[in-house]
Amino acid sequence: MTGGAPALPVTGLGNDRPVTGGRRRSASLARAAGLALGVALDRVLADPVRWHPVAGFGRAATVLEMGMYRRSRLSGAAFTVIGVGAPVAAGVALSRLTRGRLIAQAALTAAATWAVLGGTSLAREGRLMAAHLEAGDLHAARARLPHLCGRDPAEMDVDGLARATVESLAENTSDAVVGPLLWGAVAGVPGLVGYRAVNTLDAMVGYRSPRYQRFGWASARLDDLANVVPARVTALLTVVAAPAVGGGVPDAWQVMRRDGRRHPSPNAGWCEAAAAGALGVRLGGANSYGGRIERRPILGEGAPPTAADLRRAVLLTRLVGLAATMVAVGMALAVTGRRRRESAGRDGQA
Repeated sequence: MTGGAPALPVTGLGNDRPVTGGRRRSASLARAAGLALGVALDRVLADPVRWHPVAGFGRAATVLEMGMYRRSRLSGAAFTVIGVGAPVAAGVALSRLTRGRLIAQAALTAAATWAVLGGTSLAREGRLMAAHLEAGDLHAARARLPHLCGRDPAEMDVDGLARATVESLAENTSDAVVGPLLWGAVAGVPGLVGYRAVNTLDAMVGYRSPRYQRFGWASARLDDLANVVPARVTALLTVVAAPAVGGGVPDAWQVMRRDGRRHPSPNAGWCEAAAAGALGVRLGGANSYGGRIERRPILGEGAPPTAADLRRAVLLTRLVGLAATMVAVGMALAVTGRRRRESAGRDGQA
């Protein structure tokens, strides 16, 4: 140094390590505790009927779409950047405001986790569909199906409704439970809200319809990318949970490996194939979306699912969600711990 205060001795740098390590450990514990508490809140409170944060985001995104819509990929990409960037920036700002305060960090993470999770509502919809089909009430089941997926239920029979429910439960276990938890474990509150924003935009505009084929391209591709790991983790956890619903791990593994790539979606097929193998049913076939027919490949073996299989599918969803919670909490602790060791290593080299 040429002037000013004398340089600190190298040995003095070591005095900062316990403080830095303590802060990192606190952040790790806060994130892990917040994720676990958020899952508990979702189990107790589920999704609010009114004033749901995700619904509010959807309304804001609709207004944004109205102002930005053009039949071009460039406009769609700009829409996606703003639609995802705004909640991520808010998440970063809130995380910085609570930095160093364990309880505040945990509470913020818990609130964000509860807001973006949909596991309890998903299981509830599955149970309602099971009850309607068991009672032979096709009218009620058809009216309820849009809560799970976008297929046209008007002409569906019992078997078609049962298959749609099982497939939707399998896919949405990744989208509504495993994906948010894994992104929250790795990236905290920004990861939680960012993932849900991506997923919501894809549900709004990620279609191959004339209106959204170009405008929704960026949202759909970003959603595919965000779900590469969550979908495969969901499939693996489904395989592990197979014995609890009457299936076998080897059979579920074989079906997942064989059929997971057959689906037109790069991610949904893994979840659905694993569920088909775990439940011992056959999924796939013709799906109607507003008069447009899409034919999906056959996944799994055995008979198509019936009303009797729906409660097993709901249990499978619950078990995968529980396992994903444990994985996410462990990841939150491990990710921060690894960063702490890397920081300590850099300090030691200095």
